[in-house]
Amino acid sequence: MIRSILIASVFILVLCGAKTPSDVDAIKAIIADVESGWERGDGTPFRKHFLDFDGARYVESGGQNVGLNDLVQRHVEPEKDSLEFLQLEFKNVVVHFEGNFAWAIADTVVKGKVRATGKEFDKKGYETFLFRKVGKVWKVVHTHSSSRDAKPKTQSK
Repeated sequence: MIRSILIASVFILVLCGAKTPSDVDAIKAIIADVESGWERGDGTPFRKHFLDFDGARYVESGGQNVGLNDLVQRHVEPEKDSLEFLQLEFKNVVVHFEGNFAWAIADTVVKGKVRATGKEFDKKGYETFLFRKVGKVWKVVHTHSSSRDAKPKTQSK
């Protein structure tokens, strides 16, 4: 009797899309790979982990890229030439699941230096990643980030 209840419980969890620690690990690994790609100005992790589809949009601090090629070719890759350095950190990543859909929210820290002007930036904020499970792998279908200066300038009176 107890064995039947345990087997039925496991079956119900599988049908309901219950996620395993390996799903959380997979999503956190994707986020780490994307973080590294941003820092290197390398579009490879984006092409590997993002689902390329009509209507894809990636939003960043008020701007947006429409489609994966726009994100990679007009944002990620050009930054390696326009910035002396870029440091990005996704911290405190929390992942939630609902069936074959997942979302992750992370604290962000972004630091860099603009090559043309020498201006340095230091920002903190948040990033949201939306995922869909395609076959057996998780794919990013949308991102949205927002940040502001870590040390806001004081206003003069």
